[in-house]
Amino acid sequence: MRVYLETFGCQMNELDSELVRGQLQSLGHEFVPHPDDAEVVLFNTCSVREHAEQKVYSRLGLAGVRKKQGEQLIVGVIGCMAERDGVDLFKRYPQVDLMCGPGELDRLPLLIDNAARAEAADRSERVALAGNKSRRSATLEAAEDNLEMLDLSRAFEPVANDARSRSAYVRITRGCNKFCTYCVVPHTRGAEVHRPPSHVVDECKRLVDAGVIEITLLGQTINHYRYAHGMALTVDGNEAPQVGPGLAAFRKPVAPGVRTTTFADLLHRIHEEVPALQRLRFVTSYPRDFGNDILEVMRDSPRICQYLHAPAQSGSDRMLKAMNRGYTVSEYLDFVDRVTTTLPDCTIGGDIIVGFCGETDEDFEQTCELVQRVPFKNNFIFKYSPRPGTVAFDRLTDDVPDEVKRARNNTLLALQSRVSARVHEQWVGRTVPVFLEDLRERSAPASTANGRVALSVAGMSTSETNSTFRQIIGRSPGDLIVAMPAPENAVELLGTVRSARIVGSRPLLLDGLLA
Repeated sequence: MRVYLETFGCQMNELDSELVRGQLQSLGHEFVPHPDDAEVVLFNTCSVREHAEQKVYSRLGLAGVRKKQGEQLIVGVIGCMAERDGVDLFKRYPQVDLMCGPGELDRLPLLIDNAARAEAADRSERVALAGNKSRRSATLEAAEDNLEMLDLSRAFEPVANDARSRSAYVRITRGCNKFCTYCVVPHTRGAEVHRPPSHVVDECKRLVDAGVIEITLLGQTINHYRYAHGMALTVDGNEAPQVGPGLAAFRKPVAPGVRTTTFADLLHRIHEEVPALQRLRFVTSYPRDFGNDILEVMRDSPRICQYLHAPAQSGSDRMLKAMNRGYTVSEYLDFVDRVTTTLPDCTIGGDIIVGFCGETDEDFEQTCELVQRVPFKNNFIFKYSPRPGTVAFDRLTDDVPDEVKRARNNTLLALQSRVSARVHEQWVGRTVPVFLEDLRERSAPASTANGRVALSVAGMSTSETNSTFRQIIGRSPGDLIVAMPAPENAVELLGTVRSARIVGSRPLLLDGLLA
């Protein structure tokens, strides 16, 4: 069947979509780039941000129009929205034929087959969700091999001159044990389950053998990865995915006699056992319990990128407690100090929520102070919106007016722009390796003084105000975007790592020249 798959949300969803695509292609399904050409339309959804949800509802409306016009179309909602909303989604959107939660994606081919035989399959045969189980039973089931096989059996075929296919995600944990009051992920993706380290290393090796040069490890709180060997085995004696320890486990040393692979150990193994891998990244880091052992492995491993995405979410201890983040501002700053001391070139990115329940002007000012103090290369700044299924939705009052949220959001964006400009400026004059990802057309000259300097150094006249030129875009190891005049063989360079001399900077990118 012809399938259209659209993905909303985070890197976790992008990886899920990649795995689904490989799984369905191996069964003979054909993927098409436009929904109008598809017999099966799948939406891989996210419940973290309201904006992503509204897009899904809009797409469902369009699919409903097609079905009312008599088209034979199978519409599926997969991912976190399916898990959170459950079968109530069928009532609100009768055009939906199947639903599949993120922990049940190995069952998706069967659901599509059942939906195609609608006369023979009742609704229960077109739903695969974990929501009707206890958290414990859902976690134990997630530790079984079915979902693990979806990762291990992935199909990945990098294409020449295609940067996107030279970079891949590898999941090392599923789920989350944090229960931040604003977040639905622990409910939709379940408890933390850690993959065996040998499975992760083997998957990285296969990807590199297929032509991948950059891998990003994924985990909701990735530095909480900890695998105790010999504790979870299959019937034939092989290691299996393992339910993660509680947060208290990171406040005490590993029990004597238990062989354990920590996150630092896993990073070191991948770096040493997959030498052809040019770049190793990871997201997302939890500021508390981020050990110095991880920083030391990053320092001593030249192919591990020195970039940390570590959301602070707020600069107010009162708000952090209301969010159930589990750390104070002082503890976050201690984490940043340890990072910058051990890794002076490491860049830091994060997330900030403004207008959370009960946030006062004083709370917001404390957040501004934190952003000014930490050398954030960027922050994803969001207005708080209540998400059904979260603790905050049920127990806290969304009492900050929307106009106040908007004003605070704009103020913080402007402040972050100034901080980002300072961080980017520090790289001018240096030469860095850049992973080349994209080609774009731009007007010449660039709109900033530093941009004009870059064009002048490249031999382009700053008087050519009405012309356009091509830029080749890449990322530094610190996840800084670098824009450079493109050489004639630029297409051939996509998906490779090249040195670039940084000649200018702006708040959100660096201007460079290919060395």
